[in-house]
Amino acid sequence: MGLPIAFALTGGETSDYKGYLPIMNADGPAPRVLLADKGYDADFIREDMERGGGTAMIPTKRNRKVQLPVDPAIYALRNMVERCFNKLKNARRLATRYDKTADSYLGFINLVAIRLWMRQFVNRS
Repeated sequence: MGLPIAFALTGGETSDYKGYLPIMNADGPAPRVLLADKGYDADFIREDMERGGGTAMIPTKRNRKVQLPVDPAIYALRNMVERCFNKLKNARRLATRYDKTADSYLGFINLVAIRLWMRQFVNRS
């Protein structure tokens, strides 16, 4: 469906994989497959997914000595993640980051996410 499940705010200059643990520790279903880009290529992420019974579909960085294979058919589903970001950024206030505090920005992210989820439950006919 490409809908948001959990959020974690990190600094603008922070590496992508720093946001992994807050998201995985959030309430919700345990993922079976992690679809992520090269920014999440870290050994601890792959090990954590294996411990939880899941699979990490993350392309390896060029500097990794052993290049790990990625199933292209499964990795193509990552498009749903990008669609979710696109839907969130359709809210102009979210895309331009007008909010001055992290709490107000996170609150607005929650409002936009609620709006996206409501579309799944409201009868459109």
